[in-house]
Amino acid sequence: MITFKSTSLIVPSEATPNGLLSLSEYDQAKQWTHTPLIIIYKPNDNKTIPFSIETMKNSLSRALVHYYPLAGRLHWIEGGRLELHCNAMGAQLSEAYSEAKLDEFGDFTPNGIIKHLFPRIDYTTTSIEEQPLLLVQVTRFPCGGLCVGTAISHIVADGLAAMNFTNAWAKLARGEDLGCDEMPFHDRTMLQSCEAPRFDHIAFSKPPLLIGCSDTKAEQKKETSAALLKVTKEQVEELQKKANQNMVLSARPYSRFEAVAGHVWRCACKARAGDNCQPTRVRLGADGRNRFKPPLPQGYFGNAVFDAVTSTCLYADLLSKPLGFAAGKLREAIEGVTDEYIKSILDFVTSQKDVGHLRKNFHIRGYTEAPFLGNPNVNTDSWISLPFYGVDFGWGKPVYVGPGILHSDGKMIIMRDPADEGSLVIALCLQTQCVDSFKEFFYEDIYDL
Repeated sequence: MITFKSTSLIVPSEATPNGLLSLSEYDQAKQWTHTPLIIIYKPNDNKTIPFSIETMKNSLSRALVHYYPLAGRLHWIEGGRLELHCNAMGAQLSEAYSEAKLDEFGDFTPNGIIKHLFPRIDYTTTSIEEQPLLLVQVTRFPCGGLCVGTAISHIVADGLAAMNFTNAWAKLARGEDLGCDEMPFHDRTMLQSCEAPRFDHIAFSKPPLLIGCSDTKAEQKKETSAALLKVTKEQVEELQKKANQNMVLSARPYSRFEAVAGHVWRCACKARAGDNCQPTRVRLGADGRNRFKPPLPQGYFGNAVFDAVTSTCLYADLLSKPLGFAAGKLREAIEGVTDEYIKSILDFVTSQKDVGHLRKNFHIRGYTEAPFLGNPNVNTDSWISLPFYGVDFGWGKPVYVGPGILHSDGKMIIMRDPADEGSLVIALCLQTQCVDSFKEFFYEDIYDL
């Protein structure tokens, strides 16, 4: 299906800082695997997109001057920690052709067929010291469309940092220069430990397990399936209306993310058909850049999205109470990620002799080093505000941006729908036996809550 024409290592076009770049303690708790993303472009009026692999190479080489950590390599050190060697070894860029037409990939659900559109690493045979931190695969289609598939090591950058890089690279590919306000900030010593942890960081503890489940590993090995669900602007507004019923007038209304994510949580519980006394919770991300005092500098390049975890709820409470109950639990978790809480997270990670058990490598199926986060729990992220649809390499804006992999039970991502302002797309992964029920509950319950 996919034929590779070339694979190159792209190094910075100018000399860059050489030596070790200190990773923050929070970086150390993130996945050392690569986060795959696909960015889809379709030609206008069926005209072939003006593509030049040399332009992509040259602009990437220029981008790596500013984002030089992405041209480096990781090395293991004591306690399951890693250090980043800024040695300009380069990023990998591959050019590929697809025999299949772009339309044959459907709605780009992150399933088996999509894996051909982004670069992959065999982690069992390639040592971490050999793995590029950035890999790119540009795939061309018979219809004239293109896919830019990227894979960036999560320990080096979170979603916002990765997209800032991708937008900078695209701007250089268009022949423009980066402004002073578009330069990345690489000093991660701002995220340093200060003292002993001051909070109970349940994000790093074992989540609730299924009642009566004595074999977590067997539960983790159950077949999962991914799906994409479209949520129209009208449906989003209806969920917000339901979530905000009976709310105190002076209170800030629930956001579309809080309302939709609360609905997702409830529907996952219903689809899993657990005991009414089954405990469950949600893990979600909260961007800490503006939560620090003072805020992190604009362009901070690293990991600054911190895990927030709801208090543990029972299925019976979630399903018997209004949607605002679930939305409120999500808000409580997000608002709990304060400057003091973030600093306590850094202290907690620093206090760990070995950090390996803190990582949740979603990108490796069957990864068992960290606690199982799936049934009966949900892990949801908001990509609503990420600057996906400004990534213009000179071909116009993409028609779709989404995850390349989603195979961890309970993992869900809420994204914008570029084709319909105000609408959303939910990428989700559940045990295969629950997916159809989830879809049915999700749409029926929007108006029946």
